[in-house]
Amino acid sequence: MKAMFLAGAALALQAMPASAQVTRVTIDANKPGPRIDRNIFGQFAEHLGTGIYGGVWVGPDSKIPNVRGIRSDVVTALRAIKVPNVRWPGGCFADEYHWRDGIGDPGKRRVTVNSNWGGAIEDNRFGTHEFFDFVEQIGSEAYVSINVGSGSYKEAADWVAYMTADTRNSAGQERAANGHKEPWKIKFLGIGNESWGCGGNMRPEYYADELKRYARFTRNYNPAQQGDANPEAMQRVAVGPSDDDTSYTEGVMKAWKGRDWSWGMEGLSLHSYTVVKWPPAYDSVDFGEKEYAELIQSTLRMDGRIRAHSAIMDKYDPEKKVPLIIDEWGVWLAKLPGSTEGFLQQQNSLRDGIIAALNFNIFARHADRVRGANIAQMVNVLQAMILTDGPKMVLTPTYYVHKMYLPFQDATLIPVTFDTGEYRQGDVVLPRVDAVAVRATDGKLWLAAVNLDPARPAALQLNIPGVKVRRAAGEVLSGPRVNSLNSFEAPDTIVPKPIAAKADKGGVSVDLPAKSVVMLALEQ
Repeated sequence: MKAMFLAGAALALQAMPASAQVTRVTIDANKPGPRIDRNIFGQFAEHLGTGIYGGVWVGPDSKIPNVRGIRSDVVTALRAIKVPNVRWPGGCFADEYHWRDGIGDPGKRRVTVNSNWGGAIEDNRFGTHEFFDFVEQIGSEAYVSINVGSGSYKEAADWVAYMTADTRNSAGQERAANGHKEPWKIKFLGIGNESWGCGGNMRPEYYADELKRYARFTRNYNPAQQGDANPEAMQRVAVGPSDDDTSYTEGVMKAWKGRDWSWGMEGLSLHSYTVVKWPPAYDSVDFGEKEYAELIQSTLRMDGRIRAHSAIMDKYDPEKKVPLIIDEWGVWLAKLPGSTEGFLQQQNSLRDGIIAALNFNIFARHADRVRGANIAQMVNVLQAMILTDGPKMVLTPTYYVHKMYLPFQDATLIPVTFDTGEYRQGDVVLPRVDAVAVRATDGKLWLAAVNLDPARPAALQLNIPGVKVRRAAGEVLSGPRVNSLNSFEAPDTIVPKPIAAKADKGGVSVDLPAKSVVMLALEQ
């Protein structure tokens, strides 16, 4: 197969001999593409299973080291990957969340049942103040989803005022009385969640009418976020499509195109998971090459979905003012044996790290339209960065891929052309190699490469016209098997290791181990 990846371009494939051993990569460093928004590396923290309680919040009286109830080991790990934003409180939970249940004296907060996820008791100890404390501790920004499904315009408006008004306003005075005088900043405001499903089963046209009202009345009063041209201004994200269904894309974008001065939106969401069978049946630990290949195939469908939805958005928004924000993505697998129903607990293997890298490469290629994404989810749920069990914590292969991709944050996409080769498993035919190049904010050139083949290494030969590389080195993530993982007992089975490349006047050559993710710095 031969693939040419240009800035924001689609994937085009041509046949090449399967026997070819060397992948030739041409990096056109003199034709920079769009900026890759760092917000594609966002996280998602829902009140679901132990994602919040136990994973983030342990309470100030816990023996687990914490700062104001938020566990310190998780904070340290997340600071290291420079999380740009955290989406909260959901998810399906958001459309049944009533924010006043989570403010005031923690001991007097309303206790409810989390009917979406396992019927767990929700004591609301982790509410608005605790969320913003957590976001500030990890050095991130807030993506708050308001309740459209079971809430009201007034409830949503009051919550945004509580978060953003100064103390001249009664809402700001109430927040100050509860312990935080200064208004918070909201980076993204989600106007509902999955309104086509758990958020209310709304027709696109009905949701579009609701969107207009919520977008109009949920005003941000923070002085630091005022002004349409203000880069700090809050971005309102509308509910968009699920997978291949384009009805919400059409309905919401049509409404946006016909808007007047009274409302607006600054993002359209897309939810799309890597899943082969529904309900999810593939095991997160005990799987073979067949399941591996089928899940990789499912992952690569993300490219076509982005292209399909982007084409509709281009019809209404050719200037690409409205970003596509993929605020739920990741691999969704069967729950771990013995785990609580509805807690969505799964392990995280080398395969999942490869899936994360492939998604980041796809997002980067569509950087002109995809300007935000949130993996599901941050801790203990689905494709998690971090797993905890009481005082124990382990970092997953997916976490390490996030760390390896730090140079991509706000980098500039650089066009690459390469021969992908071919990896076959039964009837599944996949590219053998994937690659994306960027120029980081410090001016350094980087190449991210993935060898999808679980058995064969791949040799890359890089050609960079007009650029002389004096040194090439970086990190590689691989392991004994595609289902190798990090456990509490063996936390370092899958961790990045140094990798060197040969740089000479003919270019750069590097060998990719089988089933690996490589991040290579090309120093001039």
